[in-house]
Amino acid sequence: MTRSGGQWFDEDAGPLVRPYALTRGRVMGAGHDLDMLTVVVMADRAPTLRRTEPEYADIVALCRVPQSVAEVAAHVKLPLAVTKILVGDLIGEGHLIFRAPVQPDAGPGDLNVLRAVLDGIRKL
Repeated sequence: MTRSGGQWFDEDAGPLVRPYALTRGRVMGAGHDLDMLTVVVMADRAPTLRRTEPEYADIVALCRVPQSVAEVAAHVKLPLAVTKILVGDLIGEGHLIFRAPVQPDAGPGDLNVLRAVLDGIRKL
């Protein structure tokens, strides 16, 4: 409380619970290598959600329709790293299923891709 009796925080202060508290200090997920473009959706026969943290329920509710991990992070207003851990927990418990983004055959040093990009820039 402040001297005037008002609240000691406001909306600009951000969340009162730090991200590491949501993940219980974990920096790695439950063994799933999730990318920000990984698409997650609620499993058809998902078990009953037994976690009491509201973030888990919010994520499951969002994933009734397919969402990328980045979209989930934006909706629940959590950092991407934290969201990946929470989503990984839900995948591990059978609440969500996921599909990793398709990796192109071309690597970052593929000359054909670089030439195509250069040609496109020249046409501009």
